[in-house]
Amino acid sequence: MSTQRHGLSIGIERINNDFFLTLKVSGQLTHKDYETITPMIDSALAEVKQPEIKALIDGTELEGWELRAAWDDFKLGLKHGNQFVKIAIFGNKGWQEMMAKIGSWFVSGEVKYFENEDAALEWLSE
Repeated sequence: MSTQRHGLSIGIERINNDFFLTLKVSGQLTHKDYETITPMIDSALAEVKQPEIKALIDGTELEGWELRAAWDDFKLGLKHGNQFVKIAIFGNKGWQEMMAKIGSWFVSGEVKYFENEDAALEWLSE
């Protein structure tokens, strides 16, 4: 029997004087994951006092979404998209770069894909 790990870890990280919302995504996300994740993201973002949020998304372990989960992700982006000034997506799969470009249509800030975490953090700190 194999174990399937999937989900999203949410955190706040401080680098020098900048704070970032950090998200680490793993496995193939499901609708059930979003039923759990969405209230946590809503709560985390409600507590952020700065109106402009910078986020680092680590997608190196992301395998994709179920169709319904992709819809959940889209709705979440529409709900919170205007709160983000910059989103850096750190990944290692070609399709993730395309998803970053599509995702940029639904947020008011900049979205950029990186294959190097240090480059992503540097861009967020600019």
